Amino acid sequence: MEWTLQGKKALVTGGSKGIGLATADELLALGAEVLIVARGEAALHEALEARPDAPLHGLAADVATETGRQQIAEKVADLWDNLHILVNNAGTNLRKSTLDYSSAEARALFEFNTFSVFELCRMLFPALVKTGNASVINVASVAGVFDVATGSPYGMTKAALMQLSRNLAGEWAKYGIRVNTVSPWFTATPLTAAVLDMPERKAMIEARTPLGRVAQANEVAAVIAFLAMDKSSYLTGQNLMVDGGMSVKGL
Repeated sequence: MEWTLQGKKALVTGGSKGIGLATADELLALGAEVLIVARGEAALHEALEARPDAPLHGLAADVATETGRQQIAEKVADLWDNLHILVNNAGTNLRKSTLDYSSAEARALFEFNTFSVFELCRMLFPALVKTGNASVINVASVAGVFDVATGSPYGMTKAALMQLSRNLAGEWAKYGIRVNTVSPWFTATPLTAAVLDMPERKAMIEARTPLGRVAQANEVAAVIAFLAMDKSSYLTGQNLMVDGGMSVKGL
């Protein structure tokens, strides 16, 4: 097996910026044809215009809605006969103390971060199973394992995503579908900018990280790309912590 994704078809949600866009670039560089999905049309068009010669497609859709998910499934069907790679990267957060969330706010985080993945995996199963060797990569977070002050609903959604991945890995192995999770630590993206722009907070994060810095989006994307390749053909049901060593640091 070669280190390539030549001939593979890939869908990346939340693909217009941050880890999602870095993942799309990594998959493209390895030879895949990629569809990126995002809610914001401006950022989506900017990403597409910056890569005019790449086999890159775009769709503006909201994964948190049934309509948006149906649009995604229809777009995949319009483009391809099957789907080799599904990267569920879209996610959001609202940082508050537990008592300050409204029920609606907490439920909205679950709808976007967890239920959207559950439903997309089910909707796209027919396209994935046709390949005989598909890979699903769900982007979770170290917040699903540790309290890292992101807010309890966010941590809950990411922990649930890890367990969904384990269950699907067990259920879908017989179809040749692998399902894994990638859990980044703080990464320089638009989602974390508000936190990393605070010098004291950033210093605390770096002090907690043996490598002494936050991740760059392309470093997380490289791990996702490895899981997408046939080179990782014996990996399923795993959660890979891309954390600069944070999870092994005691003091």
